[in-house]
Amino acid sequence: MSLYSQRGVSAQKEDVHAAIKKLDQGLYPYAFCKMYPDYLGGNSKVVNISHSDGAGSKSILAYLYWKETGDVSVWKGIAQDAIAMNIDDMLCVGVYDNFLFSSTIDRNKAVIPAEVIDALINGTQDFFDKLKVHGVNIYYLGGETADVGDVVRTIAVNGTMTARWPKSKLITNEKIAPGDVIVGFSSSGIASYETEYNSGLGSNGLTSARHDILSKYYAEKYPETYEPKLAKEVVYIGKSKLQDEIAISYELPLFNIGKLLLSPTRTYAPLMKIFMERYFADINGAIHCSGGGQTKCMKYLPRNMRVIKDNLFDPPIIFKLIQQNSGADHKEMYQVFNMGHRLEIFTNENTARKMIKVAKQFNIDAQVIGRVESSAKKELILKGSFGEIRY
Repeated sequence: MSLYSQRGVSAQKEDVHAAIKKLDQGLYPYAFCKMYPDYLGGNSKVVNISHSDGAGSKSILAYLYWKETGDVSVWKGIAQDAIAMNIDDMLCVGVYDNFLFSSTIDRNKAVIPAEVIDALINGTQDFFDKLKVHGVNIYYLGGETADVGDVVRTIAVNGTMTARWPKSKLITNEKIAPGDVIVGFSSSGIASYETEYNSGLGSNGLTSARHDILSKYYAEKYPETYEPKLAKEVVYIGKSKLQDEIAISYELPLFNIGKLLLSPTRTYAPLMKIFMERYFADINGAIHCSGGGQTKCMKYLPRNMRVIKDNLFDPPIIFKLIQQNSGADHKEMYQVFNMGHRLEIFTNENTARKMIKVAKQFNIDAQVIGRVESSAKKELILKGSFGEIRY
């Protein structure tokens, strides 16, 4: 059993998928988000989309960092995480403007004071203001902030995003076919709309990252940050502390490990807005490599076909650090983490070249990471210096 499973977390969310198996899959069952007819407006040419996601256990890392350093600004990053995990899923069905957002914050008031709530709420609006500069408009509807100390040990930060969007401008993944190439867009580095280095971790796999990298010091000092029924041998098994420094590259200053783990999730919204406006007709599919990492695409293939990813990004240092501490094999790492790119687009070779050029104008690395071939079954093959992995 993997460490991820031993900590009570499922990378593939098998229980959830089993529970929703009999539910209506919406208008487009292979699309990245569920869509329904325009029940709100009654327009047959429009769909309604509503999506919920959040920062997950990353909020526990923010809690640890804030308690150790007093730096309340880390909570603004958690606000961005909750938004980016919603908006980037919706980008993958083609929506890039006029979103409605409602936040849901559950806190244990005994350990989470008002200053944290203030940072989260105002951090949400700050992020919306930054995206508006790029023509991506998100309207803040407020939400629910509940004091539920009997339910949560620290805090949970989530949200719901809603949109109405023309059917004629949707990415449904039904066009994915043999012959497509797959463009990957880096999750790390410093995009032109970011202010500091992004480790690329995003908001998936943080339970594993936290326990694999950080030392027992945190288990002893902050028992409220983990499930007490977990076996001690899977709780904070690493060697590092949040303020330990690590070199990223020769060009960048030393970074502390806490900031690497807490890098706010990058949104690709400014980039996808341009892609949808210029290259919509050539986008056959789009995948947000979130929960499930590099295997995420398998769920959204419309027919039997083989996906081969044989030109993947070199994993950013944060993933190497996690693997060194955990001892996880490559198969598990690529199934839990994005390992270097969180957005992938299925298209043709000519459009791929154009998209890569646009991405680099945003200082986002991009490359063709794979292709789609004919097959009698759905299969995924990853190739690299690690060898070959099949799913």
